[in-house]
Amino acid sequence: MGIPYVRKIEFEYGRVDQVSPLIRRVIADNPGPFTFTGTGTYIVGRGEVAVIDPGPDDPAHLAAILAAVEGERISHIVITHHHSDHSPLAGPLKEKTGAPIYGCAVAHHTVDDGGVRMEADHDFGFRPDVSLCGGGQVSGPGWTLEAIPTPGHTSNHLCYALPEENACFTGDHIMGWSTTVITPPDGDMTDYLASLGVIRARGFATLWPTHGPPVREVDAFIAAYLDHRQDRIDQITGALKAGPAKIADLVPRLYADVDPKLWPAASRSMLAAMIHLTREGKLVADGAPGAASEYRLA
Repeated sequence: MGIPYVRKIEFEYGRVDQVSPLIRRVIADNPGPFTFTGTGTYIVGRGEVAVIDPGPDDPAHLAAILAAVEGERISHIVITHHHSDHSPLAGPLKEKTGAPIYGCAVAHHTVDDGGVRMEADHDFGFRPDVSLCGGGQVSGPGWTLEAIPTPGHTSNHLCYALPEENACFTGDHIMGWSTTVITPPDGDMTDYLASLGVIRARGFATLWPTHGPPVREVDAFIAAYLDHRQDRIDQITGALKAGPAKIADLVPRLYADVDPKLWPAASRSMLAAMIHLTREGKLVADGAPGAASEYRLA
């Protein structure tokens, strides 16, 4: 069974929508191949509120967020990770409100080295005022946010549980409209699979990704996410039964039904899987696992 994507979403750019008793959403006007309809900024609570993933450095979106909370106080600015469609507006929002920024700084800044862009740019200037790398909680009147470390999409990715609604803000870790990009060196497939298990075990009723609509059938959706990754891994190990090969040899075979323009991106995803399988002892590479390495079954 394929992934049961959810892609229908009713919105207008800049409009604030009450999407649950405790959650409002404002969507930034930055649609694209990595952002779907745009960055969904969440406002949690009433009176004293948290803002999750304020988004790109866009003055119009900043004005929309401030208009949405007019007469209220932003007490926390909460970030899932340091990509440019999630964190850059945190600084300007802090300047306007005085609210501290919470999140996890990336330990070592790295850029994709495969010559193909698979994700929005990095926000290399992101530095939270309060680190939640090891987890932790922030709270306000009637609401609590628990930081859950979920490395994989990036090394510093955090999800945030909202126990009052048994919900979780999943950033780019789980998205209803698409699979998640895992691009080495900062992205890590081993970490990602483990992080999916962490979120699945919590039994959340609803997932609120930063892009797109919520996921309501949570366990089935995560199971399909995991099955998709395992299918790709099985394809790789199955192909290598014929003998050693490089990623450049395997992609045209395993992605024959995919537009060749997407093969460079598929190569990056396959590299993440190769590193994972080598780490597990299922594959052997000629040297350190890399984009040009030759791989064989262990």
